[in-house]
Amino acid sequence: MRSRTTSSVPLALSLLLVPALALGAPAGAKSAGGSGTLRSAFVGKGGPLPQGVKVGWSHAAYENGDCSICHVGKDPKNPGALKGPVNELCFQCHEEFTAVMSRPVKHPPAVERCTNCHNAHNATEKKLLNAEIYTLCTGCHTKIKSIAENAKVKHGALSTGSKCVSCHNPHAANVEKLLVQLPFDLCVNCHSRDDVKDPSGKTLVNFSKLLAANKVWHAPVANKDCSACHMTHGSDNFRLLVEDYPAKFYAPYDPKNYALCFTCHNDKVAATPETTTLTNFRDGSRNLHYVHVHKEERGRTCRACHEVHASPNEHQLRDKTPFGAGGWSLNVGWQKTPTGGQCSKTCHDTKQYTNKTIATKK
Repeated sequence: MRSRTTSSVPLALSLLLVPALALGAPAGAKSAGGSGTLRSAFVGKGGPLPQGVKVGWSHAAYENGDCSICHVGKDPKNPGALKGPVNELCFQCHEEFTAVMSRPVKHPPAVERCTNCHNAHNATEKKLLNAEIYTLCTGCHTKIKSIAENAKVKHGALSTGSKCVSCHNPHAANVEKLLVQLPFDLCVNCHSRDDVKDPSGKTLVNFSKLLAANKVWHAPVANKDCSACHMTHGSDNFRLLVEDYPAKFYAPYDPKNYALCFTCHNDKVAATPETTTLTNFRDGSRNLHYVHVHKEERGRTCRACHEVHASPNEHQLRDKTPFGAGGWSLNVGWQKTPTGGQCSKTCHDTKQYTNKTIATKK
């Protein structure tokens, strides 16, 4: 295909519009894997763009003027029926797609006919798509559209670059959900740059560097399951999280604020003043998680001491923690001791805690 600079198609060729409608799926045809129907505005319009529509891209076979490449007749005014099924005709030239469509996970509209998404003659969009890529995909995947557009926190991947096809192959794939890579690899590959920013302009973590430098991985990361904590299309929570999690260093204690953590961890660890079983972060039976977190105003949130993806220390403990909006990092100062541990002159003077006793030799 190649770019066209004309503002409309020639009149003679536009007469192909009616006979070529057979190339597209019928308006309202169900899309397997989607929650809605194929919109007639995007599919079922296999003929050339009508007079007056600005053409951006044109199929080389169509520009050649010999309709017999696909139709029984050569005359643009009367091309007649197609020589065979749409996909077979497409694959005669686009041979590589025979191998693509042999992959185990197939996109039902692509199996049905190429013209569900592409115009065989010309289009306003690259790749001869029937509509802009996000609009085309969400025309069928209406639930994803609703999540993405109504979410308070939006995933920039849906609105920048290649959009939906940055993560999904629109034809067929070797990974479920038509993903172009395994989910973990897909996420890490995008989030392995130093210039990725959130909507507020804050630079996000370079995960290749973080994971390489810190060998203690949080269990969801070790299991390569980003979706355990994050929504991929949009969320109402900070950082696309599936549940609430405090975004700042300090927060009043409310179990609802820690819904994400308590999905896996016992919520009693922050609500019980005394324990000898819930945690080893205790001085005798005094629960030091409760001491730090369970405050009406300046409770220290999980992020104050724990790095939730990967850390150099056991229990996901940080060496340094971001403090304030200026980007400065505060030394956590935790050290393990034979009977427990200690924190050194960070938020307070050096304090030790003992969670076990060491037997002495007689």
